[in-house]
Amino acid sequence: MTAPSPDTGQASRRLRPRRSCMAVPGSNPRFLEKAQGLPADQVFLDLEDACAPLAKPDARHTIVKFLNEGDWSGKTRVVRVNDWTTHWTYRDVITVVEGAGQNLDCIMLPKVQDAQQVHALDMLLTQIETTMGFEVGRIGIEAQIENAKGLVNVDEIAAASPRMETIVFGPADFMASINMKSLVVGEQPPGYPADAYHYILMRILMAARTHDLQAIDGPYLMIKNVDGFREVAGRAAALGYDGKWVLHPGQVEASNEIFSPSQEDYDHAEMILDAYEYFTSEQGGKKGSAMLGDEMIDEASRKMALVISGKGRAAGMKRTKSFEAPEA
Repeated sequence: MTAPSPDTGQASRRLRPRRSCMAVPGSNPRFLEKAQGLPADQVFLDLEDACAPLAKPDARHTIVKFLNEGDWSGKTRVVRVNDWTTHWTYRDVITVVEGAGQNLDCIMLPKVQDAQQVHALDMLLTQIETTMGFEVGRIGIEAQIENAKGLVNVDEIAAASPRMETIVFGPADFMASINMKSLVVGEQPPGYPADAYHYILMRILMAARTHDLQAIDGPYLMIKNVDGFREVAGRAAALGYDGKWVLHPGQVEASNEIFSPSQEDYDHAEMILDAYEYFTSEQGGKKGSAMLGDEMIDEASRKMALVISGKGRAAGMKRTKSFEAPEA
């Protein structure tokens, strides 16, 4: 079975910055109002765990109102619906997308276990977009991996639809699904001598990168422990993750900083790109490799620099140094 929607420039939308992905309960108007003024790259309005069952029907309409009337300038606008094993999912999608589809960037699908669940969401979105006269394929999908079956099938999930933009790690449900001996979401289980999440994070990252998707780390629930958040976020950033969920305004600034390059690294990356372009040109001698100060640079250097420069540009960074071609 193949997903029905065409690829409509999805690759360009995968480059949206998602250093900080703010979770906001869809049933709380005060939080929805406050979230608009926070410097988070992405805000996702939650109909799943953050909404009590009896609050979900009204929360759908609250989310539609805030998407249509709020000021979400500069933010990626996402709604997390309930997972397909519940009876809420189809109505979540229909109400939100029909009501505010033109002011929505992505739907986040939690507890994804196989590609068929992504296909189902893709088809439903396509039907709504066609019926409403929206651009077909514009709304992206974020898939959240929250149990062992989802992780085993993460490659096919990542490839399931051209709408796919991110793979998100959901640590709380995942920890429960594998019987991990810990009650602190995001922290290491007691007595384990290494990083208990390393394999999980790398498995998700490999699937995401294979299909040119972003990889997002899940939440750290000890919201007042900013140092602990920084440590956990730093590990994900070191692996190559693009961002992390934030649950409290105090985590936003830390996440934006951790998932951005330093000014020194950003400047150096831009210098490598300029130098490589010059040295491989006719004017620069058509060299495959050259020296930039004490460092030899080549095509591999350029690829690495593109990653850092891309993250810096997405974060709005400005370079403070420029490359000067050597005198002939």
